[in-house]
Amino acid sequence: MTEKTFPLNHEQLEAAARRFGTPFYIYDERAIRENMRRFTKAFGIFPSFKEYFAVKACPNPYILKILASEGAGADCSSLPELILAEKAGMSGENVMFTSNETPEKEYIYANLKGNVINLDDISHIAYLEKALGALPELLCFRYNPGPLKEGNALIGKPEEAKYGLTREQIFEAYRVCKNKGVKRFGLHTMVASNELNPDYFVETAELLFTLAAELKRKEGVRIEFVDLGGGIGIPYRPGQKAVDYEYVAQRIRAAYDEIIVPAGLDPLAVAWECGRPITGPYGWLVTRALHEKHIYRDYVGVDASMADLMRPGMYGAYHEVTVSGKENAARDRVYDVVGSLCENCDKFAVQRELPEIVPGDLLIIHDAGAHGRAMGFNYNAKLRCGELLLRTDGSIVQIRRNETVDDYFATLDFAGLGAFTV
Repeated sequence: MTEKTFPLNHEQLEAAARRFGTPFYIYDERAIRENMRRFTKAFGIFPSFKEYFAVKACPNPYILKILASEGAGADCSSLPELILAEKAGMSGENVMFTSNETPEKEYIYANLKGNVINLDDISHIAYLEKALGALPELLCFRYNPGPLKEGNALIGKPEEAKYGLTREQIFEAYRVCKNKGVKRFGLHTMVASNELNPDYFVETAELLFTLAAELKRKEGVRIEFVDLGGGIGIPYRPGQKAVDYEYVAQRIRAAYDEIIVPAGLDPLAVAWECGRPITGPYGWLVTRALHEKHIYRDYVGVDASMADLMRPGMYGAYHEVTVSGKENAARDRVYDVVGSLCENCDKFAVQRELPEIVPGDLLIIHDAGAHGRAMGFNYNAKLRCGELLLRTDGSIVQIRRNETVDDYFATLDFAGLGAFTV
């Protein structure tokens, strides 16, 4: 069982809440650094290794700068994400641009910055060539294995996903690009999300290694890196086991020696684009209880809402909840912990056994460091909360302020409203 921890004691958390107001996200810099080092050490057994952190998981330049200092690059899906990575010090081929249905201007920007462009469809070859005038020297393609590989519950079956090229298209794409003068090639796939079975990733690596060997044999294309995507999950629920990085790395290394080396593709770089396992367990949403309600169920209403953390409402996802200062108290009450949106799915916990909660208590929602604040929205004109960083020296700094009413109204033209007639 993975024990849920929090880096501040009750008095420290209350002080932070008084200083910054609730709700807020807080990230633990020391834990993120230590985890990134464990990840890098485990996969450092390959001739070359790169973690392209999935910016979508936690798009804050402070977090990205920390990861860049630990050797990570960035996996980006849009122009703003490319700019965020650049501002955090991630540049050139340390940035992977993996997008789909991509506007011309975003390809142009990524190419100008020397980023690795990862194409999602065979038709995008001509689209990219037209946008740039010529194809770049380095290209990567996203492979969708279809029924050859099982997906998982969160991402679905590969053959039903909108992403990637089929097996037949993959061979054609590399052949066409080689004939058009592309000199360097990568190969990528992403077929699962939040997966905890370590052998799943070994099987994915075997699939890509075998395909890389076939591409060399049939098309004369030498793949220089294989990107295994993301997909490594974290143990949100009590009793779940975290993925063992060392086990996965060693098993993939065995597949590398069995498939890549005899194929004459050694040295070949191995890459990941993980987000969730890098920052997920080291970020928390802190919210204060405002109300209690007793009807057909007992409810605790808090000052955060699904607008701050949508995973429970959107996916029915589980996040452990701790009541600060009552960590050792008996969990002898059953609550739905809810926010204030006009949606009944706006719940952080459903029929959860917790200690008695009274208005004013601080609740800690765990494992919110990835796909948390990043997936926020403004339904009901709710204003998203800010983000804090617990530095390695114990100090706390604000790395994103709370949204304001002025932020919400910033894109509206109130000045022109007076001249508007109906």
